[in-house]
Amino acid sequence: MSLAFQSLSEARDGLQRRDFSVRELVGAFLERMASYVSLNAFITSRPEEALREAEQADAHRLQGNARALEGLPLGIKDVFCTKGIRTTAGSKILEKFVPPYESTVSRKLLEAGAIFLGKTNMDEFAMGSSTSTSAFGGTINPWKRQGSEATPLSPGGSSGGSSAAVAAHLCLGAIGSDTGGSVRQPAAFCGIVGLKPTYGRCSRFGMIPLASSLDQAGPMTKTVRDAALLLSVMSGHDPQDSTSVEAAVPDFEQEIGASVRGLRIGVPKEYAVEGMPEEVRQLWQQGAQWLREAGAEIREVSLPSTSYALPAYYIINPAEASSNLARFDGVRFTRRTEEVHNLWDLYERSRAEGLGPEVRRRIFVGTYVLSAGYYEAYYLKARRVQALIRQEFLDAFSAVDLLLTPTAPTGPFAVEEAPEDPVTMYLNDVFTITVNLAGLPALSVPAGLTTEKTPLGLQLIAPPFQEGSLLRAATVLETCADFPSWKEDGA
Repeated sequence: MSLAFQSLSEARDGLQRRDFSVRELVGAFLERMASYVSLNAFITSRPEEALREAEQADAHRLQGNARALEGLPLGIKDVFCTKGIRTTAGSKILEKFVPPYESTVSRKLLEAGAIFLGKTNMDEFAMGSSTSTSAFGGTINPWKRQGSEATPLSPGGSSGGSSAAVAAHLCLGAIGSDTGGSVRQPAAFCGIVGLKPTYGRCSRFGMIPLASSLDQAGPMTKTVRDAALLLSVMSGHDPQDSTSVEAAVPDFEQEIGASVRGLRIGVPKEYAVEGMPEEVRQLWQQGAQWLREAGAEIREVSLPSTSYALPAYYIINPAEASSNLARFDGVRFTRRTEEVHNLWDLYERSRAEGLGPEVRRRIFVGTYVLSAGYYEAYYLKARRVQALIRQEFLDAFSAVDLLLTPTAPTGPFAVEEAPEDPVTMYLNDVFTITVNLAGLPALSVPAGLTTEKTPLGLQLIAPPFQEGSLLRAATVLETCADFPSWKEDGA
């Protein structure tokens, strides 16, 4: 079996035993990346640099200087600035941007010894749920429907490049960003683990922002243990990020396999939305049963403002996006239109040529809801709804320790079936956006298959900074589900 089919922790342990070298491990992934280029999981790859870094990692290991992630190959979502490596955020306006500095999250991974194989594809500026808005072409989910092998499926988004790369064994793990579900929904679509930490757990410094009050970096991995391993490295206070929280960073890997006996798991009744497929409902019930059999107590809870979350989110998100994207104006670091008549012409033409339809749509909406006469009617009202949603979660957590929900309302849809209506596409985030609005940690674990043999995920939600409880409960679901990783035959 190829070395690429290992989990992150298995590869770490194999390198420690000297079963294989880092160069052999990196070489195995580079071969797969070349074989599966049609998935379009990477915007930028760096094979020569990765092989050089592999030799250095092997030398460190021979000297007994191995760090936590020494020589482990990862993918990095193209929203994180990487010094000397092109960073596009999936947009033409940044197609030639090479950052002079490193994001804090990627720096922590590099300092732990990780090797970056490349920058993974994404929806433009993380605006999307299908990775189809990327200026560099959409990403394809490696999974296929049973009996419809020719029908390409969406990997979800906006971190679809990361999820597809992990699922197809093109890297041991990847980093994504989650503003409204962009780690968890693609993880569910591709049959991998996706963890969105508490807001402030991981630094946002060097992450090209979408909505600054909602964005958070998170690991995307083959197993729950791997997510714990990466989270331990990524986390920590950063004085360069004013939203970074000074909270202790435990060894999250110690939570793997810990008992959930006595843990109270809430099932929010409002998440049983109208039109939910029966296979999603049954998997949700099965997940609750698995946790009950492991010793947890299952309770029904209520989050009555859930129905207001989607409209509130799609006011707050575009409002913050329109402000953040004002810096991309064709003057510095970005695509610049030539032969313009004046400064305003430069702004207008550079942004019109460099930004895609979904980005322009959100800029228009965001500018509108922040404008005089509408700021109070829309934006401030949405903020009040956000505060109400957060308080309802905190009230629920006075009675339970975790919440269990589906990750997405459906399995992965075909690329050709992607909704053209943006509101319909936004509904893919119905179970995930509430977590971002409340600033909570959540994790998606692959737990079942649709009738067409494509992945379905279950989501666990915890109180702030209780990622350890998420990992404990997710391990139970992972063990009980015994979910099959993707193989070339789609099995």
